[in-house]
Amino acid sequence: MAGIEAVPLATMEITMAVPIRLDGTPSGSRIIVEFEKAVWTGERLRAVTRGHTSGDWLTVGPEGTGSLDFRMLLETDDHALIYVHGVGRNDATHFMQGAPNYFSMSFETGDDRYRWLNRIQAIAKGALAGDPKHITFAVYELR
Repeated sequence: MAGIEAVPLATMEITMAVPIRLDGTPSGSRIIVEFEKAVWTGERLRAVTRGHTSGDWLTVGPEGTGSLDFRMLLETDDHALIYVHGVGRNDATHFMQGAPNYFSMSFETGDDRYRWLNRIQAIAKGALAGDPKHITFAVYELR
């Protein structure tokens, strides 16, 4: 069996709303971050978030590990709808200083033009770049 190949899929740029923080929950600190907008730019996928359906339900454990759980609804530039769900990790104690976020994601769509997304596993890495409202991710398809 050959090794894993990471093929560029898109750049994802997210504009985040002010986080809502719930401390002391049974899971740790829960930080809900709504995405005001996410723009996907790639050769095979160009889309933006649709409606008010996108965000991250981040949980931060007592040692500072962030567990990401995000969902978004995308509308492509040719009007297909795609649901995206991802989970991942970060060092929440250094997130504001640019610590990377890593996650894997899957896609769901019924549009024939994008059904190929239903069969792939994608991964991403991103970090803040000086602006606490904006984060950019490089997204890759695993092959």
